[in-house]
Amino acid sequence: MYTDRAEAGRALALDLDYLRARNPLVLGLPRGGVPVAAEIASALGADLDVVPVRKLGVPGQPELAMGAIGENDITVLNEQVIDRMEITPADIASVRQQEQIELQRRARRWRRRDPISRRGRLVIIVDDGMATGATAEAACRVVAAEHPSAIVVAVPVAAPEAVVRVGSVADDVVARVGMRLGGVGAAYSDFHQLTDGEVSRLLA
Repeated sequence: MYTDRAEAGRALALDLDYLRARNPLVLGLPRGGVPVAAEIASALGADLDVVPVRKLGVPGQPELAMGAIGENDITVLNEQVIDRMEITPADIASVRQQEQIELQRRARRWRRRDPISRRGRLVIIVDDGMATGATAEAACRVVAAEHPSAIVVAVPVAAPEAVVRVGSVADDVVARVGMRLGGVGAAYSDFHQLTDGEVSRLLA
């Protein structure tokens, strides 16, 4: 469906052009959401920043999210996955501890200045896709605590149930393609794992 994340960002920007006049702040979810967000910010003439969040992967199946964490001790859990996979509180605590370390490392790496204030701003939270919506929900809760004027979540591809979930914490969800079979990566020809260096260059 998309050649790469940059192309997806340019396509998604067309659907978000109606927000241009509201001076939006575009926040990419590292790492994969940053190249999408960079294209949107460029097209809208908007400020670009990141909102660090980390997926809590199921032990032994790290690509399957049982939840997510964000800054300010935000934790979101996917109870359906936890029940289905019979995940224990000890499992959750162990994964959360590991991901908290990585969350802090990434925030230090990419935040070479203070975060752009989100108070009173229209914030567009961008990722390269949503399978469960847990990561985007965590990002929404982090941003909501800073009292923006509105939160819009924008993704090139999403599962319908993820759109419903995130719609409960965002003012609007813009998803360009419904995901039916396979994961988010199936929507891209190039879905490589971004390096820290690639993210830093995009933010610069």
